[in-house]
Amino acid sequence: MTTDPHILHPGHAPTPFTAGEIRAGCPAGRTIRLAVQEGGGSYIRVIRFVACSEEGATQQSQAFTEHGGPLGEPTIDWAPWSQLQAHASFAASTTTIDVEALNTPLGRLECRVYTVVDGEEVTRFWFAVLRPGMPVKVEKKANGEVVHTTTMVEDGIS
Repeated sequence: MTTDPHILHPGHAPTPFTAGEIRAGCPAGRTIRLAVQEGGGSYIRVIRFVACSEEGATQQSQAFTEHGGPLGEPTIDWAPWSQLQAHASFAASTTTIDVEALNTPLGRLECRVYTVVDGEEVTRFWFAVLRPGMPVKVEKKANGEVVHTTTMVEDGIS
């Protein structure tokens, strides 16, 4: 039995952040703006931490057109910090972890890069070392073609 708080399950790679690190890095008011490209189209997703406690966080999420028009209604969900950590828990046998500096709209960021292979799908997650929580970039390829990209374009407290 492991006592490493980065390893959530036997046979899984360590997560980039612990639940406690995510909690510390995601206070109420943290607002993240993501540029999403998939299926030949693109949109913006805004995620805001509305309320936070020792146990978890309430987040509001909404998609917008590139010109700012809403795409549907906002959703509000509560999740424990451990669940947010678990989003980055992958089988060690299909995951490689590297370190890479990435140029982003937020500047040049030192990242832990998780490459997860699932058959013909390869997904890369760039987790900025100094920004606990979700990745600053995600790229998914199927059969060698990029089918999805998410890039964090803004991150701040409002």
